[in-house]
Amino acid sequence: QVQLVESGGGLVQAGGSLRLSCAASGRSLSIYAMGWFRQAPGKEREFVAAITRSGGSTNYADSVKGRFTISRDNAKNMVYLQMISLKVEDTAVYYCAADASSGLPSRSSDYDYWGQGTQVTVSS
Repeated sequence: QVQLVESGGGLVQAGGSLRLSCAASGRSLSIYAMGWFRQAPGKEREFVAAITRSGGSTNYADSVKGRFTISRDNAKNMVYLQMISLKVEDTAVYYCAADASSGLPSRSSDYDYWGQGTQVTVSS
């Protein structure tokens, strides 16, 4: 199995940027589709972005399109989420997840492995 550890969260003003990282260990990330999800207080976990095993295709939630970019470096066993033009409503705990499939899964139930999450707080 694979272990995932997120980092890069923090406090940022609206309009600012953050780059989240997800480091994997235990197995090569190249066999997993990867996704980012987020969960705000009192809300359900929601899909943010996904990337295929090779990194050739990506998918985004409508709420983050044009502002967030998911990428991966299989040689380094890393996945990233670049976030720009952050909004207060982006405040949440962000999780990376791994799915042993060849597609672009967007349901949390599709994913097999999860990190512990990193807090992103956007202030007005």
